Amino acid sequence: MNKKVPFHDKLRYKFDNTLSQGTISIIKWLAVLSAIMVLIFGVIYIVSGVYFNEEHKHSFFEASWQALMRAFDPGMLGSDTAWNARLIGAVVTIGGIFLISTLIGVLTSGLGEKIEEMRKGRSTVLETNHTLILGWTPKIFHILSELILANENKKNARIVILAAKDKVEMEDEIRQHITHFITTKIICRTGNPMDLNDLAIVSPNTAKSIIVLSPPEDKADIFVIKTVLALTYNPDRKPEKYHIVAELKDKNNLEAAEVAGRNEAIYILTSDFTARIAAQTCRQSGLSIIYSQLLCIEGDEIYIQKESSLIGKTFKQATFAYQKSTVIGICFADGSAQVNPPQDYVLKTGDEPVVISQDDDTIILSGVSNFDITQNVLIKEIPQELPHKERNLILGWNQRGSTLIRELDSYVEQGSEILVVSEFDKPERIQAEIETLNLKQEVKIERASTSSKSVLEKLNIPSFDNVILMSYPLEDIQESDAKTLITLLHIRDIIDKSGKKMNIVSEMCDHKNRKLAEATKADDFIISDDLISQMLTQLSEDVRLKKVLDDLFDANGSEIYLKKAENYIKLLMPVNFYTILESASQKNETAVGYRIGKYAQLSEHNYGIVMNPKKDEEIVFEQGDKIIVIAEN
Repeated sequence: MNKKVPFHDKLRYKFDNTLSQGTISIIKWLAVLSAIMVLIFGVIYIVSGVYFNEEHKHSFFEASWQALMRAFDPGMLGSDTAWNARLIGAVVTIGGIFLISTLIGVLTSGLGEKIEEMRKGRSTVLETNHTLILGWTPKIFHILSELILANENKKNARIVILAAKDKVEMEDEIRQHITHFITTKIICRTGNPMDLNDLAIVSPNTAKSIIVLSPPEDKADIFVIKTVLALTYNPDRKPEKYHIVAELKDKNNLEAAEVAGRNEAIYILTSDFTARIAAQTCRQSGLSIIYSQLLCIEGDEIYIQKESSLIGKTFKQATFAYQKSTVIGICFADGSAQVNPPQDYVLKTGDEPVVISQDDDTIILSGVSNFDITQNVLIKEIPQELPHKERNLILGWNQRGSTLIRELDSYVEQGSEILVVSEFDKPERIQAEIETLNLKQEVKIERASTSSKSVLEKLNIPSFDNVILMSYPLEDIQESDAKTLITLLHIRDIIDKSGKKMNIVSEMCDHKNRKLAEATKADDFIISDDLISQMLTQLSEDVRLKKVLDDLFDANGSEIYLKKAENYIKLLMPVNFYTILESASQKNETAVGYRIGKYAQLSEHNYGIVMNPKKDEEIVFEQGDKIIVIAEN
């Protein structure tokens, strides 16, 4: 048998439900109760015949108004002269203290909560054509700096960030790392990029491009894949394709990531990318500087530019068509791309030249037909260097080690050797992993401290062709870089005493430590986070560059080489860069710059690297200078 619920319990239950509905509901009820109280006392004033300061009766509205004033302001009681008016006014004032004062308190509290909610970054972003960054890692500051430079010629540019981090903390850290925002405004929001409701806050449907960052913790690829999935399979998504750029750490997750991306996302395999850079750089001093310059927004970078007047011209003719820009390849009509295609390839409708230039508005045809090529200085025959077995030394180890060895295998001769020395926790596991790679070079592993001078001296470092220092995967990146710097100092001392010249490539975690590392006179520094940040930024601006960069960094096909200047022209004679272009084209190569040997260790001269030189300016090359070309070998 159902027990009858008392009225006061029903009333209390409804009141509890009202409170649970939030501040707005409480404000509504308090406002209603305050209005009822004012109206009731308005009636009491009329019925009791109370006069205020006048000798005639009041209307109901006037009486209600007087009741409202006394509820708001206890000081109104001082104007009452009759005791009956004072008594009723006192009751109204006491009621006002309980109801209207509570209403004011709730309003103040609700406003404070709203301000706190806005401070936490939960309001919806109403931007269009913005760059959206999902996630937060240390590399975000470099990405922001690059995007700010890319937006320099755009008015009211916007970058929106969504991360599981306090909005105010994000804004404070950004201001600590970036001082000049130029025309760009950065908007931060707190939320989970994998949550559909949080994603809606940052308006992904109106973003021009989306960058998904991989967090530093384990299983980072799961975060990236789920975030991309939340975008592409969102029921409220836009019908048009997204422009998503994301980073992955494990190649084994690429297939699942591509399914989640639905042909709308492109991925950078960070381990593969860094390993390719290290493998190429360790064999050619200065290469990391060239790659950094090409990927950086500031300075000369890569563009894909439509130029209808080049249709029907050969690739060689296209390379001579610009004076302040350098053509390095073709983006074909079918979407594929190739750097250094055959010199006699004829550009077809839909083909677009791939160009190195200072900016997209500096890619202008010169109209020059007389290139003033000095024919008598051209070198047509290059002496062939006999292949030889290499001995390479890797000091240190991280998750990119096996990928680096695999990439190196594409460049060395059969029977070459690699010695890996590091403070391994489980060297047998690393050895087993390497044995599965099916290499043509022999790999040996030793467990030892790479920062120990005695250990390094026993290795007989001058007997190796190249040395690669890999950063240790420590939580404190400054500690990791410190170990690298100590090792570099010992190695430089050993090599200087031996009198041998050899390539040393080191991987750094923090670009701010590069200045310290320059004291060791190492040939190249690879700052992987900076290179990945630059590549993410470039692809967020133009997704077509992915095909170009894949071809450029692939061990198969054409890559960047620094070759002796005497292989192209006679030394100590003034020549313009058109002459260098001609000499390189005769060898089925594309010249893109040069390196002055005497400046190779000087940062103020960009380590001697000059990319995309003005082609009509003359220069005299000396022994030790290099020509930077894109070639097959």
